[in-house]
Amino acid sequence: MELDRPATNGDGAGAAEEMDLERPFLRRSSSGSRRRRTAGETPLGSPSRRPSFRQEMGHAAAETYLITRLTIVLLRYLGVGSRWITKFLALGFYALLLMPGFIQVGYYYFFSNQVRRSVIYGEQPRNRLDLYLPMNGSTPKPVVAFVTGGAWIIGYKAWGALLGRRLAERDVIVACIDYRNFPQGTISDMIKDASQGISFICNNIVNYGGDPNRIHLMGQSAGAHIAACALVDQALREHQGENTSWSVSQIKTYFGLSGGQVFKYNLFDLVDHVHRRGLYRSIFLSIMEGEQSLQRFSPELTVQDQSFHPAIICLPQIILFHGTGDYSIPSTASENFATALRSVGAQVKLILYEGKTHTDLFLQDPLRGGRDDLLEDVVAVIHAGDAVALAKDTTVPKARRLVPEWQLKLAREISPF
Repeated sequence: MELDRPATNGDGAGAAEEMDLERPFLRRSSSGSRRRRTAGETPLGSPSRRPSFRQEMGHAAAETYLITRLTIVLLRYLGVGSRWITKFLALGFYALLLMPGFIQVGYYYFFSNQVRRSVIYGEQPRNRLDLYLPMNGSTPKPVVAFVTGGAWIIGYKAWGALLGRRLAERDVIVACIDYRNFPQGTISDMIKDASQGISFICNNIVNYGGDPNRIHLMGQSAGAHIAACALVDQALREHQGENTSWSVSQIKTYFGLSGGQVFKYNLFDLVDHVHRRGLYRSIFLSIMEGEQSLQRFSPELTVQDQSFHPAIICLPQIILFHGTGDYSIPSTASENFATALRSVGAQVKLILYEGKTHTDLFLQDPLRGGRDDLLEDVVAVIHAGDAVALAKDTTVPKARRLVPEWQLKLAREISPF
């Protein structure tokens, strides 16, 4: 299926990259040469000093310029449509209602000594990750490599700041991986970026106090689909005996947050659904590199393929979380994926939260303070077998509320997700 694409002007700002709609999902690794580092450049994997204010402002200005250009390209894809405009306005009101919490988390993100922002893991413009470090760094800590959501279009590493803060308080290092969004990249680029970010964490997290033998992979919304594709791709490569920069055996658990919207498990079933919710069919197919590529990028279908069955043994335990009140993607999507995984012998657990929506689990509940069921379930898995950590978990004070209840309830009603 040939898709129309906006013309580009070839000025190299990122939006003008040529995106090949025929790139396969399971690609052979290559050993292309890297550029030579200039004097004074920090090597990948080395904990460096914080960048200066001038450097951070320069980086922010460059990203703002790039995002502005990509937004213009994206608007040319969207055109004038009531669905996406309505969703965009709802998103604005939703963010405004949660702003008291966002401001507090933002202050932590920019000024806390526990946060290492924009650690470079690769050579693409978005190849950066944020690290959230526990206060007590006396012993190696378990690690969560987190891929944020954002409908493949608005994902950004800072979206994981609230999760990073909460897990860091529980003695867990969190690495939030950024990746190219559409239209700067398509799904192959996103998977490649995520895999490279995971590789960086597996090979370098010890430099930041992490335990390389206790790494967990987590994804939320579109980020979980990207992470799942990277995981499945890696498992197949290992089974085929390819040389890789990281191993699935280094990942103890895969956490999928927000269920079907997380994985977009069976993309064939998702196309019409997301079209009705404002992500138009033409854009979705452009992101997924054409209708002919949907099967390659559907983890549910990939694991059921006979050629993949021998690689199942490489996969870690998989835990899927979903709210039964998720109207973005029904919880049956996670149930179906769990069934598909069990049918081929994978280790999978499905946890459903009664009445929770797509945004309840990731935003409203953590902003509410008190006990967060999802966080407790994740921490219980990460700290399993660690008697000291489990004992400490019982004495952790409850998180304080960041947003008034009435604002959370209203935000829940108008959430576009």
